[in-house]
Amino acid sequence: MALKQKAELISDTLEELLGVPTRGGTANVLDSLILTILSQNTTDVSRDKGYARLRERFPTWEAVLHADEADITDAIRIAGLSKQKSRTIKNFLTWLQEEYGELSLEFIHDMETEAALALLCQHKGIGIKTASVVLSFACGREVFPVDTHILRISKRLGLIPQNCSAEKAHQALPPIVPEGKAYPFHMNLIYFGRQICNARKPRCEKCPLTEQCLYFAAEVKG
Repeated sequence: MALKQKAELISDTLEELLGVPTRGGTANVLDSLILTILSQNTTDVSRDKGYARLRERFPTWEAVLHADEADITDAIRIAGLSKQKSRTIKNFLTWLQEEYGELSLEFIHDMETEAALALLCQHKGIGIKTASVVLSFACGREVFPVDTHILRISKRLGLIPQNCSAEKAHQALPPIVPEGKAYPFHMNLIYFGRQICNARKPRCEKCPLTEQCLYFAAEVKG
């Protein structure tokens, strides 16, 4: 079975199992970027608490821009990697103010997707996953972010090679994602990875994709 056909089958099967997630609409792009930076290597709960504490302490991005990095670090500590993330946020806001004269990323709506990805990814601490999440969730673009769940599941299902890195997966997976399905496929794979295709103990007995799964054939079926 061709990879594109296999991806379509997987997408359809997950929609039958989980439904079809829909976007909530576009959001403020800069808010989304900083929220996504805070989400790196942490839980959704810790990310949201870190973001809430940052906004409580610094009500505007101008206030964050002019704050000491140590104070930003302290505000977002609960989100983890706080020194690294505070530096990324501070450096990005400084660049944005110097380059565009205001702390707004709404101009990204008018950019081509590849150009927008390149603009965000040129900054240390902002990788292809973070940039893709922002364009998908804040701008409604047809891009396909690859998180740890999607990387794991895609390898188990044979959509990408076992040695494929997350960065390479961002190049390999989008061409085979069914047209118009980037967002629902992304969301359903994450939910599937959390509820069924767990990292350590996948619930293969509950999985509707065992016929397509290399992991099941090798590790379970034998």
